[in-house]
Amino acid sequence: MEGCFDLNQRPLVVLWEMTRACDLACANCPSTAVSERSPLELTTEEGRRLIDEVAAMRPAIFILTGGDPLKRFDVYHLVEYAASRKLRPALTASSSGLVTRTAVRELKRAGLSRLAVSLDGSVPEIHDRLRVPGSYARTMEMIHWANQADLPVQISTCVSRRNMRDLDSLAALLEQFRIVLWSAFFFVPLGPNAYSDLPSPQEFEEAFGRLNRLSRRAPFRIKTTEAQHYRRFVLQHRYHHEITLGADFGPDHGVTGMLPINDGRGTVFVSHSGDVWPSGFLPVPAGNVRSGSLAAIYRDAPLFRSLRDTALLKGRCGECEFREICGGCRARAYALTGDLFAEDPCCAYQPHARARIA
Repeated sequence: MEGCFDLNQRPLVVLWEMTRACDLACANCPSTAVSERSPLELTTEEGRRLIDEVAAMRPAIFILTGGDPLKRFDVYHLVEYAASRKLRPALTASSSGLVTRTAVRELKRAGLSRLAVSLDGSVPEIHDRLRVPGSYARTMEMIHWANQADLPVQISTCVSRRNMRDLDSLAALLEQFRIVLWSAFFFVPLGPNAYSDLPSPQEFEEAFGRLNRLSRRAPFRIKTTEAQHYRRFVLQHRYHHEITLGADFGPDHGVTGMLPINDGRGTVFVSHSGDVWPSGFLPVPAGNVRSGSLAAIYRDAPLFRSLRDTALLKGRCGECEFREICGGCRARAYALTGDLFAEDPCCAYQPHARARIA
């Protein structure tokens, strides 16, 4: 599959942070949200030029994100323009008052291919504690409106110590709606006060087990974000069952694709001011689209090239036999150690090379 999609030449996913402006201030949000739009934001014309560049790269997924994209008056125009360039744009929506039934219908009319909605708990007591009071009810409305408009819905859940044992209940809730994808984003601490919410390596493994079991019966696809070692977990699980039980789980069971996506390897993030990062959770700029080509930055910037070189990985990640399909979470390693190539501190796996030495 990787041979058909050369991750050194073009990303699978391009994200554009249209604005950092948002009327909410959710604890789990990776964006530094403010109420007013910044004068540094890409203009409408610069946004169109960026969309042209993205279209030339032909990514499978193009996501308009924020902040709250609906804080921009030109969001419908830019969605329509992206759709006209055959990009099938998706949009991450904030559960603010700007998202109405009419807004959802207008986004659908403009050519939006998917609405991504954040839901961090199966009940208000969990979700609202992690987001803002009242946002659970608003999120339920948004899902209903999208279902009524026949607009495909993706649910994004930030998995942390505060909600990881709610995953089964959350999956049961999602089965009541028409959902195409459940994306479980595993927490990356971006501030000094966030470390207590970070699951331990063993808790990661337990959450992987829950997601893997749920993926066998859920009527929607399940994927992980910033949990590259979930691929290792699924491969180990599949191998164990095929060897011990003779079960055949198929080539992609439990994993939405097996491309070795990682920060800067298959993903690229454009900030509101045009800075190009490996991902929204790894805010290290490699260039700016106002002064350079997005394609050239992705393909040739030293930062991106180094992140695609698994020979630079250190510690257990560098020794691991799964490093080509996993590589560890670069964003989490950087957040916790300051080293882009350090071993993933939230992985419990001991590579075979180290196990033999022990």
